[in-house]
Amino acid sequence: MIYLNDDIAHYDWQAALPLLSEQRREQVLRFRYELGRCTCVAAYMLLCEGLQREYGIMEPPVFDYGEHGKPLLKGHPDIHFNMSHCSEAAICVLSERPVGVDVERIHDAKPSLVSYTMNPAEQRLIEQSANPAEAFTRLWTQKEAVLKLCGTGITDELKTALSTFSGHMETVVNQERQYIYTIAT
Repeated sequence: MIYLNDDIAHYDWQAALPLLSEQRREQVLRFRYELGRCTCVAAYMLLCEGLQREYGIMEPPVFDYGEHGKPLLKGHPDIHFNMSHCSEAAICVLSERPVGVDVERIHDAKPSLVSYTMNPAEQRLIEQSANPAEAFTRLWTQKEAVLKLCGTGITDELKTALSTFSGHMETVVNQERQYIYTIAT
């Protein structure tokens, strides 16, 4: 199930703060800027909503972490989830099997970032695109969702992440709100 909030500008993160687990509240308050705090709370609250609707879990979730930092629900190893947030949106996906998700604001990328993160075929795709910013962001969300699915996070495998992936991906572009998200299963 997909839970999405793309009205971050109007989200009252401070009102939701008391609803968070102590663990998440501490994480939120470590963010230096208000936007980071807001999007972090929004993503967590989407997880809470999903756990309530789909599984009847009412208490705020607490996380354990995998070897490379992927969050896992403490006490619920059969429930898989992943969250992501950017300045435009927060998203949470719940599943009965491993899942990865990434959401990013559509933005231009410096040539050095493109060459560092994209293989030659992907670089050509971006260069030849009518909308290079969208093409880069689409590929970036796909790569990050795949790596989050695998539980490794951002690694040196960025250039090959998509060519070695054999699962399923769904990518959604929201031009009006200027973000793209990808879910990998």
